[in-house]
Parts: sequence; C-alpha cells; structure tokens
Amino acid sequence: MIKADKLRLVTLSENTAAWLWLYGEWGLSILVQVDGMNLLMDAGLGYSTVHNAEAMGFDLSTVDKILISHGHMDHTGGLRDVLERMRFTVGHSNFLEKREGEIEIIAHPDMWGPKYILHPGDRRHSFRGIPFQRLELEERQGARFRHSREPVWLTEDIVWSGEIPMVNDFEKGTAICYLKEGENEFVHDPVNDDAALYIKTELGLVVILGCAHHGTINTLHHAQQLTGMDEVYMVVGGTHLVRSSEYQLSSTIAELKKVGVKRVGVSHCTGMQESIRLGWELGDAFFFNNAGTVVTFP
Repeated sequence: MIKADKLRLVTLSENTAAWLWLYGEWGLSILVQVDGMNLLMDAGLGYSTVHNAEAMGFDLSTVDKILISHGHMDHTGGLRDVLERMRFTVGHSNFLEKREGEIEIIAHPDMWGPKYILHPGDRRHSFRGIPFQRLELEERQGARFRHSREPVWLTEDIVWSGEIPMVNDFEKGTAICYLKEGENEFVHDPVNDDAALYIKTELGLVVILGCAHHGTINTLHHAQQLTGMDEVYMVVGGTHLVRSSEYQLSSTIAELKKVGVKRVGVSHCTGMQESIRLGWELGDAFFFNNAGTVVTFP
C-alpha cells in the first residue's frame, strides 16, 4: 500500500479558484503525485490547467501519464495545451529540450463519441464532446491513446477504474447527456466512459472522481470490489449531484456515512446547494476542492 506521505493531490483546474492569480474555469483537472509518479487526471476545459500549473510552480513536463475520466470537453478541452507544455522540458542552461517518446493517455474508447447536452428549457442540443481530432493529438502533440473498457492497473496499488457498474436504485445516470446519431437524431448517452482513479493507501482508499456520471456511490462500491479494500479514506472531485433528487442526495450522504469516508472534497459538478447540504451533514469531513487546493495526507 502507498504510504501517506507519498501522495499529494493538486487541483489545477476547477470552476472556482482558491487564491489570487489562478483562473477558475468550468471543468476539472487534478495532478496526482503518488509514489514517485505524476499523473494528470483530466485536462480541464481550456487554458486554465496550464496557466494554474505555472502559477503554482508545477512543471507539466514531469507528468508521466494522463488519465481521462470521460470525453466531455470540460475534462478534455485542455488536452492540446497540456500536451504542448508536456512535450518540452527545461534542460541544461535553461534551454527547452523536446521530450523523448510518446505521452500515454489512458481512456475509454467511448470518449470520442458525438456527445451533446440538453438542459431543461434549451431549444437545441449543444455539443460537449472532445474539441479535437485524435489524429491531431497523436501526430502533432505526441499523444498515444490506450483505450480500455476494463480497469487499468498502473501499479499494484493504483488503478484506473474502467467502466463503473450501475448497481443501486438512486443513481441512474445523467438525463441531460445525449449522443448524436445521423443528421438530427439524438439518443440518451449512458456515459459508459465515466471512470475514476483508485489509490490503495495505508489510510484506506483514495478515490478521485471526474464527474461521477455513474454515481459517486456506485464508484465507491466499484473501488471496494476492485481493490479488495473496504475502508475509504477520501473521495475528491466532481460528484454530479447538481440538481439531483432528494432521494439521490440523501441516499448518497447516508452511504458516505455508512462507508465511513473520512474526507470528502467536492468539485465542479456537485452544485452549490448540494455542496452546502453535504457540508452540513458531513461536518469536518467536508471541504471544497477548487483550483489551488493542495491535499496532503497525515
């Protein structure tokens, strides 16, 4: 298991910023520094990930791999800028040196789907898929995509979740998500590319969410089953509880308490009212995880 002092989480991009000089931008990107590796979970919507990394003093050229939670543009729109910054590192005499080899990106094959959103009251569907072609990112930016529907173990203690089973009766996916078929036909998108990152630590599991389109609790239970660990120390990231039903919200809170999660850091798609409710119910275990938040472990 990972020693607690070998793990640090740095939120580079989120809807809001924790301190001056950082950009707040709808989306999410979290740098995971763990056991000698630098993993980037998602790339945010635009330039905020690169800007905030520089403002906070983090060198993106040291990132070893990129992990994608799903194909919506608020998690992938920053890929081009991130890859461009990762390709060059400061070498001897402060000259830029080109990075050797390709940059591995682990993701679900459905990330490339024609993804759209239709909010209640909208007149038309809005495109929310990846704003780049795969060929561009591979040929011009040095990316190498490793697609999988199954979990991908990075080490014996770190695993990208793969598809997350939807088991309980209160997490049913996101109704506003669609896929475009043909010229003008839209069908519901189950967002099967929804994924998370699980880290086995001496304190318990640390679960890093992207948006949790398949549900925060489904994601936690999948983590427990996949890793064989029951204790969950921390959940951090987007919970997609915004505009959720009272049944889903209260059931989520009850299950977080039942599992005994020690820290819950919410981001991005949680929703302000829902965050306030979580803070009230979870007390000191709760915190806002916005851009500039650095989480270390006891």
